[in-house]
Amino acid sequence: MVDFKGLADKAKDLAGKHPDKADQVVEKGGDAIDARTGGKYASHVDTGQEKADAFLDGQGDATGGEPRR
Repeated sequence: MVDFKGLADKAKDLAGKHPDKADQVVEKGGDAIDARTGGKYASHVDTGQEKADAFLDGQGDATGGEPRR
């Protein structure tokens, strides 16, 4: 069985060490989804990318809310 929590922890660690690469991965992932769906879900993909970027930048949590204090 795949340890998703462990994978998520590794991803967070790598994103913290290489934020520029994490941003590229988010962009490429969104572009790949748009390409495979013909852009049908582009607005949803854009929202997901924005929330992922905010989370990775430390500006908010995964729901797009304010930073935790």
